Amino acid sequence: MNALSPPGISAAPLLRGENLSRSFGGGGWFGRGRPILAVRGVDLHLARGEALGVVGESGCGKSTLGRLLLNLLPPTSGKVVFEGEALDALPAGKLRALRRRMQMVFQDPYGSLDPRRSVGAQIADGLLIHRMADATGAAARVAELLRQTGLEPAHAMRLPHEFSGGQRQRIAIARALATRPDFIVADEPVSALDVSIQAQIVNLLADLRSELGLALLFISHDLHVVRHLCDRVMVMYLGRVVEQGSAAAIFAAPAHPYTRALLEATPSMRHPVTAAPLPGEVPSVANPPSGCPFRTRCPAAESRCAEAMPPLEAHPADASRQLACWRAAELA
Repeated sequence: MNALSPPGISAAPLLRGENLSRSFGGGGWFGRGRPILAVRGVDLHLARGEALGVVGESGCGKSTLGRLLLNLLPPTSGKVVFEGEALDALPAGKLRALRRRMQMVFQDPYGSLDPRRSVGAQIADGLLIHRMADATGAAARVAELLRQTGLEPAHAMRLPHEFSGGQRQRIAIARALATRPDFIVADEPVSALDVSIQAQIVNLLADLRSELGLALLFISHDLHVVRHLCDRVMVMYLGRVVEQGSAAAIFAAPAHPYTRALLEATPSMRHPVTAAPLPGEVPSVANPPSGCPFRTRCPAAESRCAEAMPPLEAHPADASRQLACWRAAELA
């Protein structure tokens, strides 16, 4: 971050991911076979008040990355550093205390709430677990959160089935905010909602981020939403970062062939590029192609793309952006 950072964003990173990788088991009988590499060598940083959008097709590792940053999954290698402290080095008691400052909003507003308990009780869970309030204080905080997220305090006594999908996602956001976190991962928080409701939830997240100074990792396949909400964008393909930089720069002039294809395939987001329609399917994470993982679908691929994975390096024309492509200088 620097003096040109948007207002409300601090200069020092709140959270860093350093060379994060995560694999899952092996294939075949009794776990034999090649491990599935869901996230591969990802570096990122996030400052207070900043929103980082993570985009890519299904299976690219977006959700796994979010869970690694929250320590819901341990990394196979690499580490997560929160305010200068590596999470894997913290004693259990300190890590438990830190968890209240790191929360998640899930994709499914129906499945993320317990159907048998009142929404007020579910919002209050974090306050009581972390001993941040007694029963009276928790009730007052729940009422405050319901108002803050566009609902009524009287709604606290109702069960989840009495609410619409958009209202349930507001409840989920209120629950995530209860412990006054510094960092929130929002994993496809609007994809299960009607289009007419999506904008309301996105605007709510934008207002809360500005008001509370939240660091937000926003995982989405909807590039319209990312463009509206996020300061920076990270594009992932098959577990790797292929391009990252400011949202303004990437949406104005996408450089990586995969980023260009994503934008070209998004209705009403036409850019002055000539990328061909993206052919084929995402390769299997259990058996990825050699070299650049995107080469089997890339219209610009050449023989060297099969030989080695291109490193994520500074964009030839913009040092604030990074790009993983052997033909970066030609395509920029």
